[in-house]
Amino acid sequence: MGLDDTDTLESRGTGHLAREVAAVLGADYSLLGVTRHQLLVHPDIPYTAKNSSAAIHLRSNGHDGRESVLERVKNVMRAHFNPGSDPGLCVVSDVPAAVIDFGRRAQQEGVTQAEARALAHEHGIPLLGLGGTEDGVIGAIAAVGLAASGNDGRYVLIGRCRELAGLRPVQDVLAAGVDQVRTSEGDRVTHGMILTDKLRPARREATPIAVVEWCPEPFDGWLEGYWLPLKLD
Repeated sequence: MGLDDTDTLESRGTGHLAREVAAVLGADYSLLGVTRHQLLVHPDIPYTAKNSSAAIHLRSNGHDGRESVLERVKNVMRAHFNPGSDPGLCVVSDVPAAVIDFGRRAQQEGVTQAEARALAHEHGIPLLGLGGTEDGVIGAIAAVGLAASGNDGRYVLIGRCRELAGLRPVQDVLAAGVDQVRTSEGDRVTHGMILTDKLRPARREATPIAVVEWCPEPFDGWLEGYWLPLKLD
């Protein structure tokens, strides 16, 4: 599911709300992660801080389908509504290629609420505006498309990664929910220490992958160098 434009400059961001929604749904569904997706930043496009949207990845576990999820998430978002925000919500079971294309367009050019709604209508996708101008529907459906592409954004919630802090062995990071640790050149990292403060793995190949670079400097008494995670869009 995709969420966008749920905040104001004075309130917590969409990513925080997405994690709260994920916590509510976690009792009945398998949470596969929450990802952040960057959209186009341009003076003609209204946004709060950085124009990012969020996607929540779930497995149904045999529970009711998207209509039930939609209703539950809608209630949570309305309960957390911030006056001045323009929230949108989108829930999809199978993401059409056209929605993935729309998400990529939203990163490169201005797209409209009318386009987002027409796309949702064409493919029978629930897309709801929940206040204000309802412009959040643009980012909500774009987030779904970008997340479904499997090669965009980064995880703001995956496994136990947010519990990690300081330098930790690579194996601890893998055990916390990261699928692989790689350098930006694509070389796999299996040994060494990683600085895990605010670790945000990239979503690549539809999995959480921590992309790192080597830092030879001492850190907090550790003198042998360590891997520094990169934050990728």
